[in-house]
Amino acid sequence: MRRDKMKNLNNSTATGRSGSLRRYSVIAGVGYVILFALGVFANFFVREGMIVAENAVQTAANIRGSEGLFRIGLISFMVIFLVDVVVAWALYVLFRKVNQELSLLTAWFRLVYTVFLGVALIFFFQALQLFDRPEFLMAFSVEQLDAQALVALDTFNSTWLIGLLAFGIHLILIGVLLIRSRWTSRILGYIVAVAGLTYVIDTVAHSLLQNYSEYETLFIVIVAVPSIIAEGWFGIWLLVKGGKDGGSELVE
Repeated sequence: MRRDKMKNLNNSTATGRSGSLRRYSVIAGVGYVILFALGVFANFFVREGMIVAENAVQTAANIRGSEGLFRIGLISFMVIFLVDVVVAWALYVLFRKVNQELSLLTAWFRLVYTVFLGVALIFFFQALQLFDRPEFLMAFSVEQLDAQALVALDTFNSTWLIGLLAFGIHLILIGVLLIRSRWTSRILGYIVAVAGLTYVIDTVAHSLLQNYSEYETLFIVIVAVPSIIAEGWFGIWLLVKGGKDGGSELVE
């Protein structure tokens, strides 16, 4: 009788732990879906679609012609900034049973990236102000304002790029945690780690190569392909299977 009670208690505890981990996994998975959707829109449709490198006049014309779209892109980046904090928290709770110290470090790297994104958004907002404040014309010409706006947008890119270095390390550590947890195929862990490494390589290449623009398309492919596969697979795993085993196969 006593053994049966102990067995039922252990099963209940395991079920409760599994349900808790599952909840945080779903939170992180939903966050990944939001980040993916808003990231594609804000980055490719707004930032890449409207900002023309080294052409302040065309960039200004694009933004003035679709200011509403530009503002929605800014709001999308703001939502990404907030959702990333929630995802960092949920992933920490999910993986802390694997290795609490490593999970905490992983969360900190994502938060560092998020802070850099938040700082970068100041320059995105500043560029909008330069396009939208007619009183600035009392001190500057239209051409000067357009040039300053493009500098602000370039500074947004540079600040975000530095943040992506921290994000890359975050993904490498997530890969390590996935491999050690044995919750899923180790291949996923390795792919996530490789995706993180490509972010690090791209940031370093920006810093070292004077002619980076000549290889920009190549680096975009190098980063985008493993990133889409890894983060897409990871997001689906979080939504569908993450946390279901209750940590029964953890390796400390």
